[in-house]
Amino acid sequence: MKNYITHDEWSIVENGFHAEYNEITESLMSLGNGRMGQRGNFEEHYSGKSLQGNYVAGVYFPDKTRVGWWKNGYPNYFAKVLNACNWIGIDIRIGEEVLDMNTCEIETFSRVLNMKEGVLERVATVKMAEGRRIKIHSKRFCNMADDESGAISYKLTPLNFSDYMTITPYLDGNIRNRDSNYDESFWNEVHKETGPSQGYLILETKPNPYGVELFQVATGMAFNIKLDGLETAYQPLPVEMDRYVAGTVKVEVKEGQELSVYKYGVNLSSNNYPTESLLEECKAYVSRISEKGFDHLLAAHKQAWAVKWERNDITIEGNIAAQQAIRFNIFHLGQTYTGEDERLNIGPKGFTGEKYGGVTYWDTEAYCIPFYLSTAEQKVARNLLVYRYKQLDKAIENAEKLGFSDGAALYPMVTMNGEECHNEWEITFEEIHRNGAIAYAIYDYTRYTGDESYVNEQGLEVLIAISRFWKQRINWSEEKGQYVMLGVTGPNEYENNVNNNWYTNYIACWTLRYTLEIIGKLWTQDSRKLNEIIIRTNFSLNSEMDAWKHIVENMHFPYDQIRQVYLQQQGFLDKEILTVHDIAGERPINQNWSWDRILRSCFIKQADVLQGLYFFEDEFPIADIKRNFEFYEPMTVHESSLSPCVHAILAAKIGLKEKAYEMYVRTARLDLDDYNNDTEDGLHITSMAGTWMSVVKGFAGQRVKDGMLVLNPYVPEQWNSYSFRIGFRGALLLISVSKSAVTIQNSSDKPLDIMLGSRRLFIDAFASIKA
Repeated sequence: MKNYITHDEWSIVENGFHAEYNEITESLMSLGNGRMGQRGNFEEHYSGKSLQGNYVAGVYFPDKTRVGWWKNGYPNYFAKVLNACNWIGIDIRIGEEVLDMNTCEIETFSRVLNMKEGVLERVATVKMAEGRRIKIHSKRFCNMADDESGAISYKLTPLNFSDYMTITPYLDGNIRNRDSNYDESFWNEVHKETGPSQGYLILETKPNPYGVELFQVATGMAFNIKLDGLETAYQPLPVEMDRYVAGTVKVEVKEGQELSVYKYGVNLSSNNYPTESLLEECKAYVSRISEKGFDHLLAAHKQAWAVKWERNDITIEGNIAAQQAIRFNIFHLGQTYTGEDERLNIGPKGFTGEKYGGVTYWDTEAYCIPFYLSTAEQKVARNLLVYRYKQLDKAIENAEKLGFSDGAALYPMVTMNGEECHNEWEITFEEIHRNGAIAYAIYDYTRYTGDESYVNEQGLEVLIAISRFWKQRINWSEEKGQYVMLGVTGPNEYENNVNNNWYTNYIACWTLRYTLEIIGKLWTQDSRKLNEIIIRTNFSLNSEMDAWKHIVENMHFPYDQIRQVYLQQQGFLDKEILTVHDIAGERPINQNWSWDRILRSCFIKQADVLQGLYFFEDEFPIADIKRNFEFYEPMTVHESSLSPCVHAILAAKIGLKEKAYEMYVRTARLDLDDYNNDTEDGLHITSMAGTWMSVVKGFAGQRVKDGMLVLNPYVPEQWNSYSFRIGFRGALLLISVSKSAVTIQNSSDKPLDIMLGSRRLFIDAFASIKA
């Protein structure tokens, strides 16, 4: 764990420069606006440890798969989120000396991410090698109000000298992904040009043999320079090199004078504009935002964040570290995905790094959708479902590559365009429970919103295709006289190629049951619509439904009668049953043990059986949940970022409040404190939604039952009180929980009934109630 970030309710603060942790800080202080983003890099040249990162949503490259042993069914490529043109760069030369914080003596330093306003600010005083002392004050943001742009205010003040400063704002396309399989750049230059205090660079992804479209990104910049806040005359010298444009300005600055550089950046992609008009659109965009000026853009950006916080903030009284952590998680979720574009999704690293590649895992459905359902307009979560519907044909193709037929769909483990791009056999071929998460998200959305239009218009087609996959993947065991599922990997990736993973079996049968239920409801509500879907999917109503029912009624679920627990898989009790306390000095095991030893051990990477009990808690007695929790949690090493939140929610439900809080802290400060020693690669964006769930679904006990919002809140002992905001079926609620009372304020014109514990309460429009 690292403890160098100062605790603050609204900001991530680095006081004093920690060069050894710089890549971690760059991750923590990343910025984004749903369309573009970048890591918290310095604007000026820095020769120390750094991962330069700028990213444009929806733009990727199919990097040729690199494996030791090719297996039929492997994807040809791994889709990589591309490190794009660096638009933030401003090189500084004072006299003949380059400003570089890695070679300067740092006298004072503060780097602050203001999460309330979405602004990254740095103030430093440094002494250069020749004794010049200079103050640096930079401020930048990715514009949430104008989401293909960003702006920088960069100020320098000489403290003990007067000299010429050479300022070079630039655009640099000579970048590459650190995780490139073959250490190659993925960009070709299409066009470059410079103008008065402007520069434009159009890059295109390199040709590929996989039929993946080529993307173009036009990056533009404009800048202006002031002295002591006043316009000053200067003549930029244009610079053009391979995949690089800049404007160089030489200005004489007196001791104590403040030189200000205002730089405006734009990233437009061929996803949103025709390639033939990219340059002109980029020029018009740059002109528009630069004319508005930094202060005007900043004011609109701050207002956009204020609107977001009004809907999704959580306040915690009595624990600043917890308050900082929850807002940190909400902030990054809010700037990663805005729901404005149904073609986009939530990457595991967002705009903070490159690791994992791809943009979509099952994390979205299992962890992120609940957050967006409660904290954003309904269309935001719905667009995540539409994203999967539009990739249904690709999911059917993915299943066909593995030998499935007749419209069976296997959604990919990792994807950008619906095509599988993960190439580890134990994941690609076996971690098929991901299909169940897609189905569960449809149910989750419908249950929460009451909106049945999606499942009736699009979702049922997805459910039928997934159910067809489960029917073909399951087989009858003559020995057991039941259906079984062989050779799978459950959510616990520390077991591969196991038989009858309980969670996978359960969610498969649940999907079949849910699909049958939706077909039945649509038959009575709108038989014409059902017939359209039957024709479109070539669905054999009676024979397919009968086959699914038979599976549901005769599925094998491994169970230990003595311990009365559901077995993670058929042979789980053949293992030596230990607890994490038995290996205290050997963790994390994924960094200290061989894979062979991990696979043979009982230790669990993340919730597996418990994932199922979390999803389907209403189908199990609380005593069953408690018994399984107390059996599996002591074996769980939580070496997945997705693990602690599920345990926090279940622990809160069964009354293990200390364990619930322990798990909350672990998920909430996972990146801030670098629990897993991997924050330098980027943040764990999707697991951040789990942090929100730990508070709202865990401590506050939020559920939806029979169409009603249900709350069973308590206050953790470490806090005095907390409050959170959620939307539910048109109502906007502020729920405040203290150790003596619960106050619910309805700030909308929609009255509603809710359940608070066992009490049914009516809350009128624009009213509040205290209980």
